[in-house]
Order: sequence, then structure tokens, then C-alpha cells
Amino acid sequence: MADYAFFLLLGTAAGAIIAAFGLGLLVTYQGAGVVNFGYGALVAWSGYVYADLRRGGYPFPVPGLPARYHFGHDVGFWWAITLALLTAAALGALVYAVVFRPLSNAPDLARVVASIGLVVAMTALIDRRFADNAGLRVGPILPREPVTFAKGITVPRDGLWLAAVVIALAAAVWAASRYTRLGLATRAAAGNERGAVLLGYSPRRLAMASSVLASLIGSFVVILASPMIQLSGGVFAFGYLIPALGAALVGRFRSIGVTVAVGLAIGMVQSAFTKLQVDLSWFPKYGAREGLPFLVIIVAMAVRGERLPGRGATDRWKLPPVPPARLTPVSVLVPVLAAVVGLLAFGPLWRAAIMTSLIAMVLALSLVVLTGFAGQASLAQMAMAGVAGFALSKLATGWGVPFPVAPLLAALVATAFGVLVGLPALRVRGTNLAIVTLAGGVAIAEFAFKNPDIVGDISSGGAKVPNPSLGGWDFGLILGTNPSRPVFGLFLLAVTVVLALLVANLRRSGSGRRILAARSNERAASAVGIDVARTKLQAYAISSFIAGVGGCLIAYRFGSVSDSSFGVVASLTAVSFAYLGGITSISGAVTAGMLASSGVAFFALSRLTGKVGTWDAFIGGVALIVMAVTNPEGIAGGIRSRAAARRATAGEVAA
Repeated sequence: MADYAFFLLLGTAAGAIIAAFGLGLLVTYQGAGVVNFGYGALVAWSGYVYADLRRGGYPFPVPGLPARYHFGHDVGFWWAITLALLTAAALGALVYAVVFRPLSNAPDLARVVASIGLVVAMTALIDRRFADNAGLRVGPILPREPVTFAKGITVPRDGLWLAAVVIALAAAVWAASRYTRLGLATRAAAGNERGAVLLGYSPRRLAMASSVLASLIGSFVVILASPMIQLSGGVFAFGYLIPALGAALVGRFRSIGVTVAVGLAIGMVQSAFTKLQVDLSWFPKYGAREGLPFLVIIVAMAVRGERLPGRGATDRWKLPPVPPARLTPVSVLVPVLAAVVGLLAFGPLWRAAIMTSLIAMVLALSLVVLTGFAGQASLAQMAMAGVAGFALSKLATGWGVPFPVAPLLAALVATAFGVLVGLPALRVRGTNLAIVTLAGGVAIAEFAFKNPDIVGDISSGGAKVPNPSLGGWDFGLILGTNPSRPVFGLFLLAVTVVLALLVANLRRSGSGRRILAARSNERAASAVGIDVARTKLQAYAISSFIAGVGGCLIAYRFGSVSDSSFGVVASLTAVSFAYLGGITSISGAVTAGMLASSGVAFFALSRLTGKVGTWDAFIGGVALIVMAVTNPEGIAGGIRSRAAARRATAGEVAA
């Protein structure tokens, strides 16, 4: 037992970070009514600022400016932490003013999408500005001398100090929320914004103050923890954020004590899992740490109920409208012919960009069905694609199943997983559903995609996938000495067109009308005899099948499949570009594919400027935020709305 106690105590540092992030999420939600999925990446930037200042530099977060200002020497601890915390406060205020304040009365989907844009943009910014500083470390801040407990258990003292600091911060926030005018006003505004206004308080100012405070809390703890861990935007953005979401959910985004206690417990138990993996042969060797937060989230949903505590604001934006699926010879043939010409007439680099766009269109079509038609938030689409990709490798290489049976069976495997992930949608929705799918996607990626017992040996470039071939015809990308065959692009185009036509037919069918009715009003749909639960699962099944086909196409393109192609960042990026293009229409999916990272639009811009390609993820994240704030219908929807307005104006003039 002493060994397990050692690992539990060793996990206090990670638990403290999780608890601090949970506290920051709670403060943000209480003040601004937002679950900020970008919180981990946001506060990670301040940790990098501190580390860079200790090396004599200050990073600039704006593309086009120099990477950093050089002081030429270590500015010292107090200057570094002061400037880093001022940066954190400024970022907290800026994010609220630019991103979340315009979305204060928006539906959950718009705010979730804006948060996704924030995490994509901040993670990309960290990767660009600190590309040469992976695993950056700084000197010790908290006391590090070992401390010995009973039975000779000796652990570093800095993790215990960090936990104590977080507990003290939580106690201070709790006291301020109950015994100060600002804290009481913030709690009042969380319950009834109109009442707060009548009492003379500005909910917007209170929300900004909460956003700043949350940013300061997370940044301060990240700075203190930076000597103990390797700074990593991805780890802070997801590794600590998802457990923190679980802790905040257990506390219902209300209880500071419960949130901090659960956050500490998650970190400590995750550390103990390291010992269990060694001692118990049956204990999962992969994904157990990441699966624990998912389990906590599911249990919290089941025990606490489906919804987050409500806010006082009553006005809500409507979800983007779903236009009719009008297919004409021009709307189908023009883009198809353009793609054919590009694949046959252009060089290999252009062909590669077109292929990337076609695969991205397929993934966007899966989100059109699920999020656009059904109104269900999912942050695990690439996990479904990955399930199909690895299943294809097993079927085609391991069991010799031929094309096209192998990819169809692989897509059906993804369909089954999609229905399982969609089961929580029968009880939860909105932001809660986004949290569940995000944690579920991470759990699947860590437990399955990195587990050689499930996917086989992936150490040598990933699980292999043979070229698609039928009747002596090979449709693969690589054959002999030709590394970029146009025939593979034509194969991708054919699959994309077929799926687009199927989605268009779904929109016009009885099943599509039932899905749209459930999206609009579940109670009304149920009242007219629609089985809402069955309809939701049907949408998840169709969407996951399409995502599975996309995963098979990715596997065929690279000739192998690995976990790096199907992680949580890939899922968030897919959602980003799908929403940016237009989440409710096929034309939006086409636009999303054109805009996708390394797709046609970014490749064209990089050829013109020579620089855009290095900032594609950051630009996509910022564009997603702008689109969520200004035009929830996406680019395709905005064009469609303006065209309809012009037609209406012309009709009025003619009349």
C-alpha cells in the first residue's frame, strides 16, 4: 500500500493543475455563462510567456510581427511573473470582449464552435511561436526538497505546495463570492441578469471581470507548475482540460469545493493508475488515464442530470437554417468538371491539394448530417474516422477482405461506435453533449489507436493499408514509380459525389424531415409521433458511416493509418472548417473542403504569398471565431442569404 500512497501523493501536482483549471472553468461559467473549451490553451500561452521572459524574450502573439522582443537577459522572477500575469489578464479581457460577449445570447452550438476556434487558434499560435522550444523548462519556483511521510514515503514537496496554493486560491474565490459586493453581484447575475441590471450592476462588466479572474487563476498555476512539467500547448489544451471539465461537471459548475476536490482526486488516481498498470496484468495498459475523466463525466451526467445550471438571459439565437437541397445539372456538373480538370491537368502538388479538399468534404458532410440537420454537437468525428481506418487495415491486411467490401465493413464498424457515442444524446444536449463527445473521442484515441493489442504493430509508420483495387484495376495513389496518380483523385471524387447526393436525398426524404423536426423542437416532434431517440441515433449512425468512409479514404491516401491522423485536434479542426464553410448544407461542405488545411484555398494562398501555409490552422481558428460571431450560417449560408435578399429586392422593384 505504501507504493500506491507514493503514487497518489506524486499525483498532487497534476491534480492541482486539474483542480485549478476546473476552478477557472467554473468562474468563467458563473460570470459569463460560457464553457470555454479554449481555456487550457489560453492559460498555456501565459506559461510560455513566463518561460520566455526568463530566457530574455517576450513572444508576440500576432502573425507578421517578429517572433519575440529580446531583452538580452533574464528579467528575473518578479518581472517575469508580473508581465506574464498582465498578459493573462489582457488575454482574458480580450477573449471575452471579442469572442464571448457577442455570443452572450447565442445558442450553445455557436459558443461551443467559438471555443473550438479559440483552442485551435491558440494551440496553433503556440506551435508556431515556440516551434523550436518543445518541452521548454524553467527553474524551480516552489520549494522542491523531498518530504518524508509515514512508512518511508518520500515525495518532492513542490507538488504538495502547488496543491496547497490551489486550495488557498479556491478558498479565496469562495470567500469573495459570498462576502464581497462584486462576488455577490456576479452570483446574482448568474441567476438573473435582468435582476442584476435593475440593481444597478452591469452583467457584461461582471462577466469580463470573471473572465480575467479565471485567466489569472489558470495562468498563475501553470507558471508555478512549469518547473515540474514540460510546457506543451496540447497537454494543457486537452490533457488537463478534459479532466477539469469532469471535475466542474461533478460540481455542476457551482460548487467550488467539490470541483477542486474532484480535480485533485482525478490527478492523484491517474497517477496511481501507473502503478496499477505494472502490478495488475488485466489492468488496461493504454487509455486508462484518459478514460477516467470520461467515466467521471458520464457518471456526473447520470447522477447530476442533463443540464448545466441555467443563466438569467432568456433571448436565444436560432440555429442556422437548413436550406432545401436543390440539385441542378449546373450545381453538380460544374464543380465535378472543375475537379476533373484540376486532377488531370495540374501538377502533383495541386493534385495533392485537391485530394485533401475532397477528403475534407466527406468529413464535412458527416457533420452536415449530425450537426447541421440533427443539431447535435460532436467533437469526436475524427475518432469515428480513425475507427474505420484501423478496421480497414485489420480487414484488408490481416484478414484479406477485398475492396470494396473491406471499406464498407470498416465504415459499418464506425457506425456502431458512432451509435454508442450518440447514446448520451438521448439524455444530454448542447454544451454537455460537446463535453461528452470530446472526452469520448480522447478516450477512444488513447485506448484504441495507441494500443498494439487492438490495432497491431504501428511502430513502423502505422498500420498498413493496401491500395484499393477491383477487377485488375488499381485505384491507389502510389503505384510503381508514380507517386501521385490522378486515378486516385478521380476515385476520391466519385466517392465524394455519391455521398453528397446521398446527403441531399436524405435532406428531401421522410427520414430527413423527421431529423429536422426533432432538431427544431423535440417535444413537438414527439407529439406528432416521431420517435426522437431513434431519430437522433439514426443521425449519429449516418454521420458516423460517412465519417468512416472519410477515414478509409485517409488510410488509402497514405497507405497506412496511425493515431496522429485521428486525434482530438483533428476532430476540432474538422468541426472548425465544416462550420466555417456552412454546417447546414452540401454547398457548405464543399466550401469547407476547399478551405481545409492543406486544401485548395490554402495551397493557392501559400503559392501566392509563400507564408499562409505556415499559419493555416491559426487562420482557420480565427476565421471560425469571426464566423461564429458574425455569420452562424457559414460562408455558403451567407452567400445564399445575400443572394436571396437580392432576389427579393429585385422582385419588389419589379412589382
